[in-house]
Amino acid sequence: MKGSKVHELEADVPASDLWAIYGTLRAAELLPELLPHVLAKVDLISGDGGVGTILELIFPPGIPGLQSYKEKFVKVDNENYVKETETIEGDLLKLGFLSYRVRFEVTAKGPTSSIVRTTIEYEIDDAHPELESMVSTAALAAAAEKFAEYAKEKKVPHAAT
Repeated sequence: MKGSKVHELEADVPASDLWAIYGTLRAAELLPELLPHVLAKVDLISGDGGVGTILELIFPPGIPGLQSYKEKFVKVDNENYVKETETIEGDLLKLGFLSYRVRFEVTAKGPTSSIVRTTIEYEIDDAHPELESMVSTAALAAAAEKFAEYAKEKKVPHAAT
């Protein structure tokens, strides 16, 4: 069974400021700091933030069935502000997800505002239809809000284009 879920956030922050977070490893550094109840730690396994980068995401204790998983950056488009990650190893796949991909798109709405669109695309083993209820954009929505607040409060250096 395949599916997708989408979240959009309108932010009064320039797209380039948000991309300086999403388009780099800064997002991995900030997540445990800004949302420790969602993500305890992110380890850089390999890469520099470009295509092929592998991260291990480690969850705080108490999330049933989820301790960690590894994701690979499969697309990083610094011109169009699009990043895609794919789960390559870990608890999501062990639970019965056949694939789990997240796409982040940052679009300028004006010179000082933008839209962050987050899409989760997944495929679930037919033997585990209950996994569909686990797929949620809530954590990604919370991250988008925190990243927007962070970018607004602290002037972030722009990502290389």
